[in-house]
Amino acid sequence: MSLSLPAEPPRARSLTGVVPQMLAALDGTSQWFAPARSAIVLVVDGLGAHNLAARSGHARFLSSAGSKRDLVRTVFPSTTASALTSLLTGAAPGEHGIVGYRALVPDTDEVLNQLRGWDTDGLDPSFQRAQPLTERWATSGRPCFIVSEPEYAGTGFTHATMRGAQFVAAPDIAERVRVAADLAVRHPGAFIYVYSPALDAIGHKRGWQSGEWVAELERVDAATRALAGALAPGTGALVTADHGMIDVPRHRHVLLEEGSDLLDGVRHIGGEPRMLHLYAENGAGADLLARWQNAEASRSWVLSRDEAVAAHLFGPVASPVLPRIGDVIVAARSGIAYYDDRLDDKGAQRMVGQHGSLTNEERTVPLIRLGAFA
Repeated sequence: MSLSLPAEPPRARSLTGVVPQMLAALDGTSQWFAPARSAIVLVVDGLGAHNLAARSGHARFLSSAGSKRDLVRTVFPSTTASALTSLLTGAAPGEHGIVGYRALVPDTDEVLNQLRGWDTDGLDPSFQRAQPLTERWATSGRPCFIVSEPEYAGTGFTHATMRGAQFVAAPDIAERVRVAADLAVRHPGAFIYVYSPALDAIGHKRGWQSGEWVAELERVDAATRALAGALAPGTGALVTADHGMIDVPRHRHVLLEEGSDLLDGVRHIGGEPRMLHLYAENGAGADLLARWQNAEASRSWVLSRDEAVAAHLFGPVASPVLPRIGDVIVAARSGIAYYDDRLDDKGAQRMVGQHGSLTNEERTVPLIRLGAFA
């Protein structure tokens, strides 16, 4: 069977290489970036390259600072938990083990949230298997900082992906970039990670084509312009993202209802609306795959776990990570989203902006160079 998966663009760079190359630039050995005295990465959650291009008139600084080469491919699944872990460890999801927004914990046979499960459900810290690059950098005696929203200080996900870095709380993106530029001056050799989640949150609630999303993009653009102007000579900075976004209106929802044969043999559903992990009952995987392929192959990529691993969708896959991946993977190709309608809580069905799948809109993100990296 031909899977007809989307081809990687020629010479595509991976999000997994961004921070390792930034750290190499601090030693003058990067293959991507010029040498730098300090390095700042601003991660704008949900800012896809296609989204930015479509609203370039509202982000004139970002659009003028970037070029056609200033793009990278995020990981699959194109979701925050997987992508930020890959960015901050330099490892693919199949290596670090965060294979989706919600994924199976094989030891307990539970599907847990991979962003908040550390704090709400006691997800073991070792579930994220790769050493954070911040820990390596700090262990070598180099300064390392996180500048983010106060609520992320001390969370399990922060520890799992960014331990070793000093957390500096700042309430909004304008303040965060001011803090980052100052830290870069005061701490030569520093690596500074700056995170802005507001664009993604608005996109989920209102859609990336909404006026609210555009207004937040304008704030991001103004903050980025201010960051560029505040950089001391020798400081390199990048603006990137974890994923892009597609708007999925309610009439494009695919509701998995009680009694549907698509749910026969399903033990658990993980992932998220545009990228499902279907965990099968014992012995039911082959039949489940056939039913989903017959029903959904015209609008989604439907693969077995073995096919997904062979296609390197998750990168190299370590043996402990294999059972975390669904027996069947369903990645939306058209503008749809799948929901388990048996759940009492229908709140997730109010989301407009979506991501997680393999499309270029979801996987291509900017890599805009500023300062010494420009």
